[in-house]
Amino acid sequence: MKKINSQIVSEVVRPRPADSFKGTYGKVTLVGGNENFGGAIIMATMAAVYSGAGLVTTCTASLNAGALHAQVPEAMFADINNDPQLANLVEKATTVVVGPGLGDDQSSTHTLHVVLDHVKREQTVVIDGSAITIMARDNLSMPDARVVLTPHQMEWQRLSGIKIANQQPTANQPIVKSLGATVVLKSHRTEIYDRDQVYQLPIGTPAQAVGGMGDTLAGMVGGFTAQFHQQGVRAVLAAVYAHSDVAEQIASHQYIVLPHQISRALPAYMKKMSLQTKPHTIGFHN
Repeated sequence: MKKINSQIVSEVVRPRPADSFKGTYGKVTLVGGNENFGGAIIMATMAAVYSGAGLVTTCTASLNAGALHAQVPEAMFADINNDPQLANLVEKATTVVVGPGLGDDQSSTHTLHVVLDHVKREQTVVIDGSAITIMARDNLSMPDARVVLTPHQMEWQRLSGIKIANQQPTANQPIVKSLGATVVLKSHRTEIYDRDQVYQLPIGTPAQAVGGMGDTLAGMVGGFTAQFHQQGVRAVLAAVYAHSDVAEQIASHQYIVLPHQISRALPAYMKKMSLQTKPHTIGFHN
């Protein structure tokens, strides 16, 4: 198992070239936030925007539009119940994030099917939260795309059949391979599975034990994979590390860390990391 460190962030997050525009940094389409769980998709949206994605569109319940625009005016809104519009936005995205606050009822299941039916092989699809629960419950196949799953341990138990007490690399890896996805297994020491590699996040703080933390991580993975898509799994590793690195810095002077505080700290953090001398190592160690 390889432990990732801050070098992965400074290697992935580089100074932006002068001759770039918003289209250079990818399009993220986020899907989720039913009428009861709008906060989840708003936090994920904020993370995608603040991590630097070029264009961000959020497909959510129309009830959430006002709150979304108030919190993240940089993001565009689309009605999650407008299937043709949803399909079009999914098809045009660099990265699709589906699941935060989606719910698992009949309407949510229908929405997930629309998303999965319209993703493309060259896209990254981040599947989080209740979307993982639906996939496990209904035994849905993974889409033909670059899939990143971001389950907590109970969601992974539902999807893999491995009880939390037995979730060790030797048990997890065969399931990951069969799924053909990158898996960010969130826990006290988050593990990232990709093909034959297992990486561990050696940092993090109990101050992160707050609702919405996973939604923020999903949005960050969306933002990083959209703008650093040529980096492959390294963009995922950088997002995971940055999420906890920022949280630890905030926790040094706060009892808890609120998810939106991580997002708002990202632009300054990423600027600092982008200016570090590019190291000769590859951002992790055994």
